[in-house]
Amino acid sequence: MATETTTIFSPELAARFDKLVTLYPVRRSALVPMLLYAQDEIGCLSDAVIAEVARRVGVQESDVISVLSYYSMLHTKPIGKFNVQVCTNICCMLRGGNELFEHCRKRLGIGHKGTTPDGVFSLEEVECIGACSWAPAVQINYDFHENLTPESMDKILDEYREKAGK
Repeated sequence: MATETTTIFSPELAARFDKLVTLYPVRRSALVPMLLYAQDEIGCLSDAVIAEVARRVGVQESDVISVLSYYSMLHTKPIGKFNVQVCTNICCMLRGGNELFEHCRKRLGIGHKGTTPDGVFSLEEVECIGACSWAPAVQINYDFHENLTPESMDKILDEYREKAGK
């Protein structure tokens, strides 16, 4: 498919999408990677993003919305610059995941799926991030942090706040 003449995405991302759909035997298979790339660039998966991705992949918008409702890492509303996902599944729970989530909730002053007023952090309690051997674990955007305590979590949050310049 040739690059769309009008797009809400940067020329680089539009070209990446054009190539991405050629890498799979079925265009629909590019849907989740496209949504992740679009979310990274735009900030969330708005109606306009959903419509353009559906058009590029060749599916109905309702098909895209079905995928969005399944994957917790896809967001239709803006989230913080750093999305803190605290695992509370069984391995992490047994090693302090629930307490770590509660600590983050108090430290950041927000609850599950909340965003700090300055837009730096969002917080989510998640089922599993695949780091059971290193529980309790947290994923912040694409970075994993393991074997955490409230004290080590505070240090990590301070480092991310410093990265945000706030």
